[in-house]
Amino acid sequence: MAVKKLKTKKSLLKRVKISRTGKVLRKKAGKSHLLSSKTSSRKRRLRKTTEIAGPYKKMVKRALPYGA
Repeated sequence: MAVKKLKTKKSLLKRVKISRTGKVLRKKAGKSHLLSSKTSSRKRRLRKTTEIAGPYKKMVKRALPYGA
């Protein structure tokens, strides 16, 4: 009997990226609408990616078994 392959959580795959060093990167929230009330500096900060916090990293790695 063949070994069953693990399924990747596709919704999470679209939201995060795993870097070559193993960091789990995500985009910041709040950049999609209602931008006129936000300052330029705030919008500029929202452009950058950030690393996922420690407790969630283990959950993400389990949901993306092949490092996607």
